[in-house]
Amino acid sequence: MDRESQSILRPTPVDSQIEFRPGDFGTLAEALDYSARGKAGFNFYGRKGELKDVLPYAELRTRALAQARRLLQLRLSRGDRVALVGETTADFVTLFFACQYSGLVPVPLPAPAGLGKRDFYIHQLRNLVKTSQPKVLVSTAELVPTMQEAAGDLGLQFLGSAHSFNELAESDRPLVPSTPEEAAYIQYTSGSTQMPRGVVVTQQAVLANLQAIILHGVKVNENDRMVSWLPYYHDMGLVGLVLVPVATQRSVDYMATSTFALRPRVWLELMSRSRGTISFAPPFGYELVARRVGSIDVSGYDLSAWRVAGVGAEMIRPETLEHFAEVLKPAGFKASSFLPCYGMAEHSLAITFSPLSEGVRCDVIDRDRLSQDKQAEPATNNSSAKAFVDCGTALPGHELRVRDEKGEELPERHSGTIYVRGPSMMSGYFNEPELTNQHLSADGWFNTGDVGYRVGDRLVITGRSKDLMIVNGRNIWPQDLEYIAEQQPGIRTNDALAFELTTEHAKEHTIVLIVQCRETDDVRRAALIESIRNSVRTEFSTDCHVVLVAPHTLPRTSSGKLSRSRARLEFLESESWEQLRTSAA
Repeated sequence: MDRESQSILRPTPVDSQIEFRPGDFGTLAEALDYSARGKAGFNFYGRKGELKDVLPYAELRTRALAQARRLLQLRLSRGDRVALVGETTADFVTLFFACQYSGLVPVPLPAPAGLGKRDFYIHQLRNLVKTSQPKVLVSTAELVPTMQEAAGDLGLQFLGSAHSFNELAESDRPLVPSTPEEAAYIQYTSGSTQMPRGVVVTQQAVLANLQAIILHGVKVNENDRMVSWLPYYHDMGLVGLVLVPVATQRSVDYMATSTFALRPRVWLELMSRSRGTISFAPPFGYELVARRVGSIDVSGYDLSAWRVAGVGAEMIRPETLEHFAEVLKPAGFKASSFLPCYGMAEHSLAITFSPLSEGVRCDVIDRDRLSQDKQAEPATNNSSAKAFVDCGTALPGHELRVRDEKGEELPERHSGTIYVRGPSMMSGYFNEPELTNQHLSADGWFNTGDVGYRVGDRLVITGRSKDLMIVNGRNIWPQDLEYIAEQQPGIRTNDALAFELTTEHAKEHTIVLIVQCRETDDVRRAALIESIRNSVRTEFSTDCHVVLVAPHTLPRTSSGKLSRSRARLEFLESESWEQLRTSAA
Protein backbone atom coordinates (compact mmCIF):
# COMPACT_ATOMS: atom_id res chain seq x y z
CA MET A 1 0.00 0.00 0.00
CA ASP A 2 1.47 3.39 -1.04
CA ARG A 3 1.76 6.43 1.21
CA GLU A 4 -1.12 8.24 -0.46
CA SER A 5 -3.53 5.38 0.15
CA GLN A 6 -2.28 5.01 3.72
CA SER A 7 -2.96 8.68 4.39
CA ILE A 8 -6.65 8.28 3.60
CA LEU A 9 -7.21 5.09 5.61
CA ARG A 10 -10.13 5.31 7.98
CA PRO A 11 -11.07 2.66 10.52
CA THR A 12 -14.35 0.89 10.05
CA PRO A 13 -17.21 2.47 12.05
CA VAL A 14 -18.93 1.32 15.23
CA ASP A 15 -22.32 1.46 13.52
CA SER A 16 -22.54 -1.48 11.15
CA GLN A 17 -25.69 0.01 9.58
CA ILE A 18 -27.46 -3.34 9.46
CA GLU A 19 -29.81 -4.99 11.93
CA PHE A 20 -27.93 -6.40 14.92
CA ARG A 21 -27.86 -10.20 15.06
CA PRO A 22 -26.29 -11.81 18.16
CA GLY A 23 -24.57 -14.80 16.63
CA ASP A 24 -27.73 -16.64 15.52
CA PHE A 25 -26.11 -18.41 12.56
CA GLY A 26 -25.62 -22.02 11.56
CA THR A 27 -22.01 -21.68 10.39
CA LEU A 28 -19.15 -19.18 10.37
CA ALA A 29 -19.62 -18.66 6.63
CA GLU A 30 -23.23 -17.62 7.26
CA ALA A 31 -22.05 -15.19 9.95
CA LEU A 32 -19.63 -13.52 7.55
CA ASP A 33 -22.24 -13.48 4.76
CA TYR A 34 -24.47 -11.39 6.98
CA SER A 35 -21.76 -9.12 8.43
CA ALA A 36 -20.57 -8.36 4.89
CA ARG A 37 -23.83 -6.48 4.30
CA GLY A 38 -22.71 -3.82 6.79
CA LYS A 39 -19.86 -1.36 7.27
CA ALA A 40 -17.98 -2.91 10.20
CA GLY A 41 -14.72 -4.82 9.92
CA PHE A 42 -11.14 -5.45 11.05
CA ASN A 43 -8.55 -2.71 11.56
CA PHE A 44 -4.82 -3.44 11.87
CA TYR A 45 -2.42 -1.12 13.70
CA GLY A 46 1.36 -0.90 13.62
CA ARG A 47 4.07 -0.70 16.29
CA LYS A 48 3.45 2.98 17.00
CA GLY A 49 -0.32 2.69 17.02
CA GLU A 50 -0.68 3.86 13.42
CA LEU A 51 -3.45 2.43 11.23
CA LYS A 52 -1.80 0.10 8.70
CA ASP A 53 -4.66 -1.81 7.07
CA VAL A 54 -8.46 -1.84 7.02
CA LEU A 55 -10.55 -4.87 6.09
CA PRO A 56 -14.33 -4.31 6.06
CA TYR A 57 -16.31 -7.53 6.30
CA ALA A 58 -17.59 -7.03 2.77
CA GLU A 59 -14.01 -6.99 1.48
CA LEU A 60 -13.08 -9.90 3.73
CA ARG A 61 -15.85 -12.00 2.21
CA THR A 62 -14.83 -11.10 -1.36
CA ARG A 63 -11.19 -12.00 -0.70
CA ALA A 64 -12.13 -15.18 1.20
CA LEU A 65 -14.26 -16.44 -1.69
CA ALA A 66 -11.38 -15.86 -4.13
CA GLN A 67 -8.94 -17.68 -1.82
CA ALA A 68 -11.41 -20.52 -1.41
CA ARG A 69 -11.40 -21.02 -5.19
CA ARG A 70 -7.58 -21.03 -5.15
CA LEU A 71 -7.65 -23.73 -2.48
CA LEU A 72 -9.94 -25.83 -4.67
CA GLN A 73 -7.49 -25.39 -7.54
CA LEU A 74 -5.00 -27.41 -5.46
CA ARG A 75 -7.36 -30.39 -5.75
CA LEU A 76 -7.78 -30.71 -2.02
CA SER A 77 -10.34 -33.13 -0.60
CA ARG A 78 -13.14 -32.01 1.69
CA GLY A 79 -11.93 -31.91 5.28
CA ASP A 80 -8.26 -31.50 4.38
CA ARG A 81 -6.30 -29.25 6.72
CA VAL A 82 -4.86 -25.86 5.84
CA ALA A 83 -2.18 -24.71 8.30
CA LEU A 84 -1.95 -20.95 8.86
CA VAL A 85 0.77 -19.30 10.92
CA GLY A 86 -1.20 -17.05 13.25
CA GLU A 87 0.30 -13.63 12.60
CA THR A 88 -2.07 -10.70 13.16
CA THR A 89 -2.72 -9.93 9.49
CA ALA A 90 -5.55 -9.62 7.01
CA ASP A 91 -4.09 -12.61 5.14
CA PHE A 92 -4.66 -14.92 8.10
CA VAL A 93 -8.34 -14.08 8.60
CA THR A 94 -8.93 -14.17 4.84
CA LEU A 95 -7.55 -17.70 4.49
CA PHE A 96 -9.31 -18.79 7.68
CA PHE A 97 -12.66 -17.84 6.20
CA ALA A 98 -11.65 -19.20 2.79
CA CYS A 99 -11.58 -22.60 4.48
CA GLN A 100 -15.12 -22.05 5.77
CA TYR A 101 -16.36 -21.48 2.22
CA SER A 102 -14.52 -24.47 0.73
CA GLY A 103 -15.19 -27.22 3.26
CA LEU A 104 -11.57 -27.28 4.42
CA VAL A 105 -10.28 -27.08 7.99
CA PRO A 106 -7.95 -24.26 9.05
CA VAL A 107 -5.27 -25.04 11.62
CA PRO A 108 -3.86 -21.90 13.29
CA LEU A 109 -0.21 -22.41 14.22
CA PRO A 110 1.84 -20.27 16.62
CA ALA A 111 4.00 -17.45 15.38
CA PRO A 112 7.60 -17.22 16.64
CA ALA A 113 7.68 -16.44 20.35
CA GLY A 114 10.78 -14.25 20.40
CA LEU A 115 14.45 -13.86 19.63
CA GLY A 116 16.87 -16.61 20.46
CA LYS A 117 14.33 -19.44 20.33
CA ARG A 118 14.41 -20.27 16.63
CA ASP A 119 15.52 -23.89 17.07
CA PHE A 120 12.74 -24.60 19.55
CA TYR A 121 10.20 -22.92 17.27
CA ILE A 122 11.28 -25.03 14.28
CA HIS A 123 11.04 -28.17 16.40
CA GLN A 124 7.58 -27.17 17.69
CA LEU A 125 6.32 -26.25 14.24
CA ARG A 126 7.51 -29.50 12.70
CA ASN A 127 5.71 -31.52 15.37
CA LEU A 128 2.47 -29.58 14.86
CA VAL A 129 2.60 -30.01 11.09
CA LYS A 130 3.29 -33.73 11.49
CA THR A 131 0.35 -34.21 13.86
CA SER A 132 -2.19 -32.04 11.99
CA GLN A 133 -1.15 -33.39 8.55
CA PRO A 134 -2.09 -30.31 6.48
CA LYS A 135 -1.91 -30.21 2.70
CA VAL A 136 -1.19 -26.45 2.72
CA LEU A 137 1.00 -24.25 4.94
CA VAL A 138 0.83 -20.47 4.59
CA SER A 139 2.87 -17.89 6.50
CA THR A 140 4.18 -14.38 6.08
CA ALA A 141 6.94 -13.90 3.51
CA GLU A 142 9.52 -13.33 6.27
CA LEU A 143 8.80 -16.73 7.80
CA VAL A 144 8.88 -18.81 4.62
CA PRO A 145 12.56 -19.87 5.07
CA THR A 146 11.75 -21.02 8.59
CA MET A 147 8.69 -22.90 7.32
CA GLN A 148 10.81 -24.57 4.68
CA GLU A 149 13.30 -25.70 7.29
CA ALA A 150 10.56 -27.00 9.57
CA ALA A 151 8.26 -28.69 7.06
CA GLY A 152 9.75 -28.49 3.58
CA ASP A 153 10.25 -32.26 3.42
CA LEU A 154 6.79 -33.26 4.68
CA GLY A 155 5.09 -33.49 1.30
CA LEU A 156 2.79 -30.45 1.42
CA GLN A 157 1.02 -29.46 -1.79
CA PHE A 158 1.71 -25.80 -1.08
CA LEU A 159 4.16 -24.13 1.29
CA GLY A 160 4.73 -20.41 0.95
CA SER A 161 3.59 -16.89 1.68
CA ALA A 162 0.12 -15.46 1.33
CA HIS A 163 1.46 -13.29 -1.49
CA SER A 164 2.62 -16.32 -3.48
CA PHE A 165 -0.67 -18.09 -2.72
CA ASN A 166 -2.51 -15.12 -4.27
CA GLU A 167 -0.75 -15.88 -7.56
CA LEU A 168 -2.45 -19.26 -7.90
CA ALA A 169 -5.27 -19.64 -10.38
CA GLU A 170 -8.86 -19.81 -9.16
CA SER A 171 -10.88 -22.97 -9.70
CA ASP A 172 -14.27 -22.83 -11.43
CA ARG A 173 -15.55 -25.66 -9.24
CA PRO A 174 -18.59 -24.68 -7.14
CA LEU A 175 -17.92 -23.74 -3.54
CA VAL A 176 -19.66 -25.84 -0.91
CA PRO A 177 -19.26 -24.23 2.53
CA SER A 178 -18.82 -26.32 5.66
CA THR A 179 -22.01 -27.67 7.21
CA PRO A 180 -22.90 -27.30 10.91
CA GLU A 181 -21.74 -30.86 11.61
CA GLU A 182 -18.33 -30.42 9.97
CA ALA A 183 -15.16 -29.12 11.60
CA ALA A 184 -14.77 -25.34 11.73
CA TYR A 185 -11.07 -25.46 12.74
CA ILE A 186 -8.47 -27.36 14.73
CA GLN A 187 -7.19 -25.41 17.73
CA TYR A 188 -3.99 -26.51 19.41
CA THR A 189 -3.85 -26.29 23.19
CA SER A 190 -1.20 -24.06 24.75
CA GLY A 191 0.94 -26.90 26.08
CA SER A 192 1.57 -25.39 29.52
CA THR A 193 1.47 -28.81 31.25
CA GLN A 194 1.82 -31.23 28.31
CA MET A 195 2.42 -31.40 24.58
CA PRO A 196 -0.09 -29.36 22.55
CA ARG A 197 -3.14 -31.31 21.39
CA GLY A 198 -5.22 -30.62 18.29
CA VAL A 199 -8.78 -29.82 19.38
CA VAL A 200 -11.39 -30.42 16.66
CA VAL A 201 -14.22 -27.89 16.97
CA THR A 202 -17.30 -28.25 14.78
CA GLN A 203 -19.31 -25.38 13.33
CA GLN A 204 -22.27 -26.04 15.62
CA ALA A 205 -20.02 -26.27 18.70
CA VAL A 206 -18.30 -22.92 18.14
CA LEU A 207 -21.57 -21.20 17.16
CA ALA A 208 -23.17 -22.48 20.38
CA ASN A 209 -20.30 -21.00 22.35
CA LEU A 210 -20.38 -17.74 20.41
CA GLN A 211 -24.07 -17.26 21.07
CA ALA A 212 -23.66 -17.99 24.77
CA ILE A 213 -20.74 -15.54 25.05
CA ILE A 214 -22.58 -12.84 23.11
CA LEU A 215 -25.96 -13.11 24.85
CA HIS A 216 -24.98 -14.09 28.39
CA GLY A 217 -21.26 -13.67 29.00
CA VAL A 218 -20.30 -10.31 27.49
CA LYS A 219 -23.77 -9.21 26.35
CA VAL A 220 -22.52 -7.57 23.18
CA ASN A 221 -24.61 -4.62 22.00
CA GLU A 222 -24.77 -2.32 18.98
CA ASN A 223 -22.53 0.29 20.60
CA ASP A 224 -19.61 -2.04 21.28
CA ARG A 225 -16.19 -1.81 19.68
CA MET A 226 -13.47 -4.35 20.46
CA VAL A 227 -9.70 -4.04 20.77
CA SER A 228 -7.26 -6.96 20.87
CA TRP A 229 -3.57 -7.86 20.98
CA LEU A 230 -4.20 -11.56 21.61
CA PRO A 231 -2.69 -14.03 19.13
CA TYR A 232 -4.93 -15.59 16.49
CA TYR A 233 -3.61 -19.06 17.32
CA HIS A 234 -4.96 -18.88 20.89
CA ASP A 235 -8.61 -19.69 21.58
CA MET A 236 -9.28 -16.41 23.41
CA GLY A 237 -7.80 -14.41 20.54
CA LEU A 238 -9.42 -16.42 17.73
CA VAL A 239 -12.85 -17.20 19.12
CA GLY A 240 -13.27 -14.25 21.45
CA LEU A 241 -11.79 -11.45 19.35
CA VAL A 242 -12.11 -12.64 15.73
CA LEU A 243 -15.22 -14.80 15.58
CA VAL A 244 -17.31 -12.90 18.14
CA PRO A 245 -16.91 -9.59 16.21
CA VAL A 246 -17.87 -11.28 12.91
CA ALA A 247 -20.88 -12.98 14.55
CA THR A 248 -22.08 -9.65 15.99
CA GLN A 249 -21.21 -7.33 13.10
CA ARG A 250 -18.87 -5.32 15.35
CA SER A 251 -15.65 -3.57 14.39
CA VAL A 252 -12.41 -4.57 16.09
CA ASP A 253 -8.97 -2.93 16.29
CA TYR A 254 -5.91 -5.19 16.32
CA MET A 255 -2.30 -4.78 17.32
CA ALA A 256 0.22 -7.60 16.99
CA THR A 257 1.08 -9.59 20.10
CA SER A 258 4.74 -8.73 19.57
CA THR A 259 3.84 -5.03 19.57
CA PHE A 260 2.05 -5.42 22.88
CA ALA A 261 5.07 -7.18 24.40
CA LEU A 262 7.38 -4.31 23.39
CA ARG A 263 4.99 -1.37 23.79
CA PRO A 264 2.01 -2.38 25.97
CA ARG A 265 0.90 1.26 26.15
CA VAL A 266 -0.29 0.99 22.53
CA TRP A 267 -3.15 -1.14 23.90
CA LEU A 268 -4.26 1.74 26.09
CA GLU A 269 -3.80 4.20 23.24
CA LEU A 270 -6.08 2.14 20.99
CA MET A 271 -8.69 1.69 23.72
CA SER A 272 -8.64 5.43 24.33
CA ARG A 273 -8.62 6.56 20.70
CA SER A 274 -11.28 4.17 19.40
CA ARG A 275 -13.44 4.35 22.55
CA GLY A 276 -13.10 0.60 22.84
CA THR A 277 -15.66 -1.09 25.07
CA ILE A 278 -14.50 -4.73 25.11
CA SER A 279 -11.01 -6.19 25.43
CA PHE A 280 -9.61 -9.35 27.00
CA ALA A 281 -6.22 -10.37 28.36
CA PRO A 282 -4.59 -12.98 30.57
CA PRO A 283 -3.51 -11.67 33.99
CA PHE A 284 0.11 -11.23 32.86
CA GLY A 285 -1.09 -8.70 30.25
CA TYR A 286 -2.69 -6.49 32.88
CA GLU A 287 0.38 -6.86 35.09
CA LEU A 288 2.75 -5.86 32.27
CA VAL A 289 0.74 -2.72 31.49
CA ALA A 290 0.51 -1.67 35.13
CA ARG A 291 4.23 -2.15 35.58
CA ARG A 292 5.19 -0.23 32.43
CA VAL A 293 2.86 2.75 32.92
CA GLY A 294 2.95 2.92 36.70
CA SER A 295 5.47 5.75 36.75
CA ILE A 296 3.88 7.97 34.08
CA ASP A 297 0.87 10.28 33.99
CA VAL A 298 -2.03 8.25 32.54
CA SER A 299 -4.63 11.02 32.68
CA GLY A 300 -4.09 11.61 28.94
CA TYR A 301 -5.79 8.28 28.23
CA ASP A 302 -9.57 8.00 28.26
CA LEU A 303 -10.63 4.50 29.26
CA SER A 304 -14.08 5.46 30.50
CA ALA A 305 -15.79 3.54 27.66
CA TRP A 306 -14.10 0.25 28.63
CA ARG A 307 -17.06 -1.72 30.01
CA VAL A 308 -15.70 -5.30 29.71
CA ALA A 309 -12.11 -6.03 30.69
CA GLY A 310 -12.17 -9.81 30.37
CA VAL A 311 -9.56 -11.83 32.23
CA GLY A 312 -8.83 -15.55 31.99
CA ALA A 313 -6.57 -18.17 30.36
CA GLU A 314 -4.53 -18.65 33.55
CA MET A 315 -4.86 -18.43 37.32
CA ILE A 316 -6.10 -15.00 38.35
CA ARG A 317 -4.47 -13.22 41.27
CA PRO A 318 -6.70 -10.49 42.68
CA GLU A 319 -3.72 -8.29 43.56
CA THR A 320 -2.68 -8.19 39.87
CA LEU A 321 -6.04 -6.72 38.84
CA GLU A 322 -6.15 -4.40 41.84
CA HIS A 323 -2.79 -2.97 40.77
CA PHE A 324 -3.99 -2.39 37.21
CA ALA A 325 -7.21 -0.70 38.38
CA GLU A 326 -5.30 1.55 40.77
CA VAL A 327 -2.77 2.64 38.15
CA LEU A 328 -5.38 3.28 35.44
CA LYS A 329 -8.07 4.88 37.62
CA PRO A 330 -6.94 8.44 36.65
CA ALA A 331 -7.61 7.43 33.01
CA GLY A 332 -11.22 6.57 33.81
CA PHE A 333 -10.81 2.80 34.09
CA LYS A 334 -13.35 1.22 36.44
CA ALA A 335 -12.48 -1.85 38.50
CA SER A 336 -16.07 -3.00 38.04
CA SER A 337 -15.22 -3.57 34.35
CA PHE A 338 -13.16 -6.66 35.15
CA LEU A 339 -14.89 -9.81 33.97
CA PRO A 340 -13.24 -12.98 35.35
CA CYS A 341 -14.08 -16.05 33.30
CA TYR A 342 -13.04 -19.66 32.81
CA GLY A 343 -12.69 -21.64 29.62
CA MET A 344 -10.54 -23.84 27.41
CA ALA A 345 -9.99 -24.77 23.78
CA GLU A 346 -11.71 -28.16 24.27
CA HIS A 347 -14.93 -26.29 25.02
CA SER A 348 -14.54 -23.91 22.03
CA LEU A 349 -13.66 -21.16 24.50
CA ALA A 350 -15.90 -20.07 27.37
CA ILE A 351 -17.37 -22.17 30.20
CA THR A 352 -18.19 -19.66 32.96
CA PHE A 353 -18.54 -15.91 33.34
CA SER A 354 -18.87 -13.67 36.36
CA PRO A 355 -21.79 -11.22 36.30
CA LEU A 356 -21.11 -8.06 34.31
CA SER A 357 -20.18 -4.91 36.25
CA GLU A 358 -19.47 -6.90 39.41
CA GLY A 359 -15.70 -6.73 39.02
CA VAL A 360 -13.47 -9.17 40.85
CA ARG A 361 -15.20 -11.17 43.57
CA CYS A 362 -12.99 -13.25 45.85
CA ASP A 363 -13.63 -16.19 48.13
CA VAL A 364 -11.30 -16.05 51.13
CA ILE A 365 -10.75 -19.50 52.61
CA ASP A 366 -8.70 -21.33 55.21
CA ARG A 367 -5.62 -22.41 53.26
CA ASP A 368 -4.69 -25.17 55.71
CA ARG A 369 -8.14 -26.79 55.50
CA LEU A 370 -7.92 -26.76 51.70
CA SER A 371 -4.45 -28.24 51.76
CA GLN A 372 -5.13 -30.94 54.35
CA ASP A 373 -8.81 -31.81 53.88
CA LYS A 374 -9.65 -30.45 50.41
CA GLN A 375 -12.38 -28.32 51.96
CA ALA A 376 -12.74 -24.63 51.10
CA GLU A 377 -13.94 -23.33 54.44
CA PRO A 378 -14.24 -19.55 54.87
CA ALA A 379 -11.24 -18.14 56.67
CA THR A 380 -11.47 -16.94 60.27
CA ASN A 381 -9.31 -14.50 62.19
CA ASN A 382 -7.23 -17.39 63.48
CA SER A 383 -6.70 -19.24 60.20
CA SER A 384 -4.23 -18.98 57.35
CA ALA A 385 -6.21 -17.12 54.70
CA LYS A 386 -6.00 -17.35 50.93
CA ALA A 387 -8.14 -15.51 48.39
CA PHE A 388 -9.31 -17.17 45.18
CA VAL A 389 -11.11 -15.37 42.37
CA ASP A 390 -14.72 -16.38 41.76
CA CYS A 391 -15.10 -17.25 38.05
CA GLY A 392 -18.91 -17.09 37.99
CA THR A 393 -21.53 -19.50 36.68
CA ALA A 394 -21.73 -21.86 33.72
CA LEU A 395 -23.17 -20.49 30.50
CA PRO A 396 -26.84 -21.39 29.88
CA GLY A 397 -27.24 -24.84 28.39
CA HIS A 398 -23.84 -25.91 29.73
CA GLU A 399 -23.16 -27.94 32.88
CA LEU A 400 -20.28 -28.35 35.30
CA ARG A 401 -19.55 -30.74 38.14
CA VAL A 402 -16.81 -31.09 40.75
CA ARG A 403 -15.84 -34.72 41.35
CA ASP A 404 -13.48 -36.72 43.55
CA GLU A 405 -10.88 -39.29 42.47
CA LYS A 406 -13.59 -41.95 42.10
CA GLY A 407 -15.71 -39.75 39.85
CA GLU A 408 -18.32 -39.05 42.52
CA GLU A 409 -19.86 -35.59 42.59
CA LEU A 410 -18.75 -33.47 45.53
CA PRO A 411 -20.87 -31.07 47.57
CA GLU A 412 -20.18 -27.36 47.55
CA ARG A 413 -16.94 -26.14 49.09
CA HIS A 414 -15.26 -29.49 48.54
CA SER A 415 -12.28 -29.31 46.19
CA GLY A 416 -12.00 -31.74 43.30
CA THR A 417 -11.62 -32.11 39.54
CA ILE A 418 -13.85 -29.98 37.32
CA TYR A 419 -15.96 -31.69 34.64
CA VAL A 420 -17.97 -29.85 31.98
CA ARG A 421 -20.61 -30.82 29.43
CA GLY A 422 -22.52 -28.90 26.81
CA PRO A 423 -23.12 -28.05 23.14
CA SER A 424 -19.76 -26.21 22.86
CA MET A 425 -17.69 -29.34 23.47
CA MET A 426 -15.06 -30.46 20.97
CA SER A 427 -15.66 -33.58 18.92
CA GLY A 428 -12.25 -34.87 20.06
CA TYR A 429 -8.49 -34.56 19.77
CA PHE A 430 -7.36 -34.85 16.14
CA ASN A 431 -6.19 -38.39 15.34
CA GLU A 432 -5.97 -39.27 19.04
CA PRO A 433 -9.01 -41.46 19.86
CA GLU A 434 -7.47 -42.99 22.97
CA LEU A 435 -6.64 -39.60 24.46
CA THR A 436 -10.13 -38.38 23.55
CA ASN A 437 -11.72 -41.34 25.35
CA GLN A 438 -9.54 -40.70 28.42
CA HIS A 439 -10.89 -37.18 28.82
CA LEU A 440 -14.32 -37.21 27.15
CA SER A 441 -16.92 -39.73 28.31
CA ALA A 442 -19.56 -41.34 26.14
CA ASP A 443 -22.24 -39.18 27.77
CA GLY A 444 -20.36 -35.98 26.97
CA TRP A 445 -18.60 -35.13 30.25
CA PHE A 446 -15.08 -33.72 29.82
CA ASN A 447 -12.39 -34.01 32.48
CA THR A 448 -10.76 -30.56 32.40
CA GLY A 449 -7.81 -31.49 34.60
CA ASP A 450 -8.48 -28.30 36.55
CA VAL A 451 -9.16 -28.32 40.28
CA GLY A 452 -11.70 -26.15 42.05
CA TYR A 453 -14.87 -26.03 44.10
CA ARG A 454 -18.42 -24.68 43.95
CA VAL A 455 -20.00 -21.97 46.08
CA GLY A 456 -23.65 -22.39 45.18
CA ASP A 457 -23.68 -22.40 41.38
CA ARG A 458 -20.47 -20.35 41.13
CA LEU A 459 -17.07 -21.84 40.34
CA VAL A 460 -13.74 -21.14 42.00
CA ILE A 461 -10.54 -22.44 40.34
CA THR A 462 -7.61 -23.41 42.58
CA GLY A 463 -5.15 -24.87 40.06
CA ARG A 464 -4.27 -27.67 37.62
CA SER A 465 -4.30 -31.25 38.89
CA LYS A 466 -0.99 -31.93 37.12
CA ASP A 467 0.59 -29.04 39.04
CA LEU A 468 -0.43 -30.20 42.52
CA MET A 469 2.45 -31.25 44.77
CA ILE A 470 1.89 -33.55 47.74
CA VAL A 471 4.57 -33.19 50.40
CA ASN A 472 4.31 -34.95 53.77
CA GLY A 473 0.63 -35.60 53.11
CA ARG A 474 -0.07 -31.94 52.42
CA ASN A 475 -1.29 -30.45 49.15
CA ILE A 476 0.88 -27.59 47.94
CA TRP A 477 0.17 -25.52 44.86
CA PRO A 478 3.14 -24.18 42.91
CA GLN A 479 1.40 -20.80 42.59
CA ASP A 480 1.70 -20.36 46.37
CA LEU A 481 5.45 -20.94 46.25
CA GLU A 482 5.77 -18.58 43.30
CA TYR A 483 3.88 -15.91 45.19
CA ILE A 484 6.31 -16.20 48.13
CA ALA A 485 9.26 -15.67 45.79
CA GLU A 486 7.57 -12.71 44.12
CA GLN A 487 7.29 -10.92 47.46
CA GLN A 488 11.07 -10.58 47.60
CA PRO A 489 12.50 -7.16 46.64
CA GLY A 490 13.24 -6.95 42.92
CA ILE A 491 11.18 -10.02 42.02
CA ARG A 492 8.10 -9.36 39.89
CA THR A 493 4.93 -11.24 39.09
CA ASN A 494 5.65 -14.09 36.67
CA ASP A 495 9.33 -14.06 37.64
CA ALA A 496 9.02 -17.39 39.46
CA LEU A 497 8.10 -20.91 38.42
CA ALA A 498 7.78 -23.90 40.74
CA PHE A 499 7.52 -27.60 39.98
CA GLU A 500 8.15 -30.96 41.59
CA LEU A 501 10.68 -33.61 40.71
CA THR A 502 9.18 -36.98 41.55
CA THR A 503 10.94 -40.22 42.43
CA GLU A 504 11.24 -40.81 38.69
CA HIS A 505 14.02 -38.19 38.75
CA ALA A 506 15.28 -38.18 42.32
CA LYS A 507 15.40 -40.43 45.40
CA GLU A 508 12.94 -38.15 47.13
CA HIS A 509 10.31 -35.67 46.03
CA THR A 510 12.11 -32.40 45.39
CA ILE A 511 10.50 -29.00 44.91
CA VAL A 512 12.33 -26.71 42.52
CA LEU A 513 11.69 -22.97 42.44
CA ILE A 514 13.25 -21.11 39.51
CA VAL A 515 13.38 -17.34 39.94
CA GLN A 516 14.32 -14.65 37.44
CA CYS A 517 16.36 -11.86 38.95
CA ARG A 518 18.65 -9.05 37.90
CA GLU A 519 20.97 -9.31 40.89
CA THR A 520 24.59 -10.14 39.94
CA ASP A 521 26.39 -9.82 43.28
CA ASP A 522 27.14 -13.32 44.61
CA VAL A 523 26.61 -12.42 48.26
CA ARG A 524 23.24 -10.80 47.65
CA ARG A 525 22.18 -13.69 45.37
CA ALA A 526 22.99 -16.18 48.13
CA ALA A 527 21.03 -14.07 50.62
CA LEU A 528 18.04 -13.97 48.27
CA ILE A 529 18.07 -17.76 47.87
CA GLU A 530 18.20 -18.26 51.62
CA SER A 531 15.40 -15.73 52.21
CA ILE A 532 13.11 -17.55 49.75
CA ARG A 533 13.92 -20.96 51.26
CA ASN A 534 13.25 -19.69 54.78
CA SER A 535 9.91 -18.22 53.72
CA VAL A 536 8.89 -21.52 52.11
CA ARG A 537 9.91 -23.46 55.25
CA THR A 538 7.90 -21.08 57.44
CA GLU A 539 4.76 -21.25 55.31
CA PHE A 540 4.76 -24.91 54.25
CA SER A 541 7.17 -26.77 56.58
CA THR A 542 9.12 -28.07 53.61
CA ASP A 543 12.32 -27.28 51.80
CA CYS A 544 12.84 -26.34 48.18
CA HIS A 545 15.73 -25.97 45.77
CA VAL A 546 15.97 -22.36 44.54
CA VAL A 547 17.67 -21.54 41.23
CA LEU A 548 18.27 -17.94 40.12
CA VAL A 549 18.26 -17.28 36.38
CA ALA A 550 18.58 -14.22 34.18
CA PRO A 551 15.53 -12.13 33.18
CA HIS A 552 13.44 -13.42 30.26
CA THR A 553 14.75 -16.95 30.81
CA LEU A 554 11.65 -18.80 31.98
CA PRO A 555 10.03 -20.75 29.13
CA ARG A 556 6.59 -19.79 27.92
CA THR A 557 3.96 -21.41 25.77
CA SER A 558 2.91 -20.00 22.40
CA SER A 559 0.12 -18.08 24.16
CA GLY A 560 2.45 -16.45 26.70
CA LYS A 561 1.80 -18.69 29.71
CA LEU A 562 4.70 -19.92 31.79
CA SER A 563 5.40 -23.54 30.83
CA ARG A 564 6.07 -25.88 33.77
CA SER A 565 6.61 -28.87 31.51
CA ARG A 566 9.36 -27.13 29.52
CA ALA A 567 10.88 -25.63 32.66
CA ARG A 568 11.11 -29.10 34.21
CA LEU A 569 12.73 -30.57 31.08
CA GLU A 570 15.19 -27.69 30.78
CA PHE A 571 16.13 -28.02 34.44
CA LEU A 572 16.79 -31.76 34.07
CA GLU A 573 19.23 -30.91 31.26
CA SER A 574 20.99 -28.13 33.19
CA GLU A 575 24.08 -27.88 35.35
CA SER A 576 21.85 -27.01 38.31
CA TRP A 577 20.31 -30.49 38.17
CA GLU A 578 23.73 -32.12 38.05
CA GLN A 579 24.79 -30.09 41.08
CA LEU A 580 21.61 -31.02 42.95
CA ARG A 581 22.04 -34.73 42.19
CA THR A 582 25.67 -34.64 43.23
CA SER A 583 24.92 -32.90 46.51
CA ALA A 584 22.10 -35.34 47.29
CA ALA A 585 24.18 -38.43 46.53
